[in-house]
Amino acid sequence: MKTAGPKIVDLEFSSKYDRRHAEAYYRKHRNGVVRRWSHSREEHVARQALNLAGQPRLVLDLPCGAGRFWPLLLEDRKRQIIAADYSANMLEVAQESQSRLMDDRVSCLQTSAFSIDLPEAAVDSIFCMRLLHHIGKAADRMVLLKEFHRVTRDTVIISLWVDGNYKSWRRKKLEYRRDRYEHRGAQNRFVIKRNLVEEEFNAAGFEILGKIDFLPVYQMWRTYVLRKR
Repeated sequence: MKTAGPKIVDLEFSSKYDRRHAEAYYRKHRNGVVRRWSHSREEHVARQALNLAGQPRLVLDLPCGAGRFWPLLLEDRKRQIIAADYSANMLEVAQESQSRLMDDRVSCLQTSAFSIDLPEAAVDSIFCMRLLHHIGKAADRMVLLKEFHRVTRDTVIISLWVDGNYKSWRRKKLEYRRDRYEHRGAQNRFVIKRNLVEEEFNAAGFEILGKIDFLPVYQMWRTYVLRKR
């Protein structure tokens, strides 16, 4: 196991996932035509990313949420996954909702992405969807990236919101208007400049194997495939 733990980062939104919220999160991506299409598109992007990563055999799915990507990850019959999440409620809902997939290829782990309860070079790849856009501070992102560098043997697949597209331009205008005219609570989703996050990947010890945009020019979502140096 680890000999020295990194800084623990507490994301404000992560405490909201009680049982009710976890169940709602599971249903969210299955409700409505648009969300089902979006999920299908994310699966397409994830398949491309796994191919770029060399079809890793042992994958840490972190955060795994309600198990949304388990069917996709287990399409490769030789692949095993460690499904990890900070929320015990998420893990419970995932195991119940994906019970047909629970076999010796799936193991569950409650842990923080900032301090992963696994030894060095424990997995072939880390599959991290929809987390980094919640981390607004560069120092906190570096804690996470260095921890990913410690735990992976080879690659990381990670998605986030980036600038340089129509949606990020619209969001910037909306945030300016809110900051000027409205009172709002703490922000928990962030658009990160592409050149900045790519510099952070390099500083954490990764090279970029590929970049896959959800919808080029239009959408903020981008998935990076990184290789550990």
